[in-house]
Formats: sequence, structure tokens, C-alpha cells
Amino acid sequence: MYNIIIIFVCLLLGLILQKVKRFPTNAYKLFNHIVIYYCLPSLALFYIPKIKLDTHLLYPIGVTWIGFTTSILVFSLLGAKLKWSRKLTGCLIMTAGFSNTSFLGFPIVQALYGEEGLKMAILVDQPGTFVVLSTLGVLVATVYSTGRPNGLEILKKILFFPPFIAFLLACFMNVFHYDFYQYIQFGLQKVGSVMTPLAMLSVGLQLQFDKKSKHFKFLRLGLFYKLIFTPALIYLLYVVILGQQGKMIQVSVMEAAMAPMISSSIIASSYGLKPRLCSMMIGFGIPISFITLVFWWFIMRFV
Repeated sequence: MYNIIIIFVCLLLGLILQKVKRFPTNAYKLFNHIVIYYCLPSLALFYIPKIKLDTHLLYPIGVTWIGFTTSILVFSLLGAKLKWSRKLTGCLIMTAGFSNTSFLGFPIVQALYGEEGLKMAILVDQPGTFVVLSTLGVLVATVYSTGRPNGLEILKKILFFPPFIAFLLACFMNVFHYDFYQYIQFGLQKVGSVMTPLAMLSVGLQLQFDKKSKHFKFLRLGLFYKLIFTPALIYLLYVVILGQQGKMIQVSVMEAAMAPMISSSIIASSYGLKPRLCSMMIGFGIPISFITLVFWWFIMRFV
């Protein structure tokens, strides 16, 4: 549970630093840059070469693909009907469409389901969440931030997105059963390990608890989709319709029920997709998710 403690400590520290006049107000941009361009690629290069692929693993891998594509459909339709701005629609797609499958998901799943559950959680995160974020996530962020998407420009942003480059290299290493020397792996793991404190500091520095904020109604909608609708959808598909049971399905639903993903929020914020709402989705979503996760854990005990 060390990561969970770090999340709350760094979030609180970020809120405190907001009050320090001499602390740079735009420091969160530096933290975002480090997370996106250094931490995410390091995690991909460390974990993906070690994954053993199997057709039965499509269930955990499919969690984020289902959740994010449904998010695109739901919020694009709502945005068109309710005449939302493109940036608001893109913000909700990005923040509600991704689960925090690693830095919340890993310690919680490990505590509930042990080392076997943790291995399944890694499959939800790396071939699932990480790939969707590096491809469809970047595509959505680009389309909704520019307003006039250019196919070639979007392709360039995806192909030259450092986490995506690292993912392709890691997949190549996996296929050919190659991994880095131990001391390089150690370095990659250490670089990736600073993602949680830096990301939560960034969120804390941007988080505003304004009771009169116009974002609260969108916050409620986004969190309902993320914390209730998405795990219910995965439960309906996997358990009710396909009749699947067991620890793999339990982990899949629990990962779908995690709070909004920090990295997708940072990417959305860096593309100018309602940065304050992005921070609110993380800052409010994480503590609220601990309540909703108890509900889903109770439900999954019967699967």
C-alpha cells in the first residue's frame, strides 16, 4: 500500500506548494514533461519484454479498449447534443476513458489477489491501457485540441510520441525474447518509479477546490462514467453475457473500477483540454474511488 500513501502525500504537498509564493506557478509543466517523456517510456521498456502472451489474456487486455472506445462514443454524442466545446468533450473522453490501472491498480490488486492478481493487472495496464493511451489517446487529444485535425500531423505525433516509440521497441524485444541487462533494467525501474510522486505533485499544484466552479456538473458526469458505468459494462460483457468467472475476470472488473488515470489527465492537460477539470477528475476521483471500489470488490466476491 506504499504507492497509495505516496499518492495522498504528494497530492497534499502539491496543494500546500500552491500557497508558497516563491514556488513557480508553472512547475507542474516540468513535472508533466518528465512523466510523459521519461517515466512512461521507462515503464514500457521494463515491463513489456517480460510479458508472456496468450489468447486467454484478451479479457484483461480488452478492459481499456472497451472502456475508452465507449467513452469516445458516449461523450462525443453528449457533446454534440448538448453543444459542448471540443475541449470539454475531449477532456471527458480522456479523463473518464482511462483507469489508473498501475499506480492505484497494482497495489490494490496485489493486496486483494496476491502476486497472481498483480500479473493479471500488468496485462490490463501494459498491452491494454498503455497501448490505447499511446495511440487512440494521443489521437483524441490532438483532434479535440486543434479543431482542424490533419491526418499526417496526427500520425507524426503518434509515431514520434516517446512512450509509443518505447512501446514498439519493447514489443520487438518481447517477440525476440530479449531483455536489457540487469543494471539497465534497474535504471528503467527507478526512473519509472518517480512517476507517481511527480504526477500527483502536478495534480496537486493545479487542483482548485472552488465550490462555485462551473466544472462540477461535468465532474460528476465524468466520475459516474469512470467509477460506476465502466466497471458495470465490463461486468455485463464478461460475466453476464460471456459467462466468464475466476480471478482473471475479477481483476479485470476491479481494474476497470479504478480512479481516472493520472497520465491521460496529464496528456489532456498538456494539450489544453480543460486542465482544471482534468485535475479535478484526478483529485476528486482518487478518494471517491476508494468508496466505490469497496462496492465492486463485494460484487466480485460472488464471481
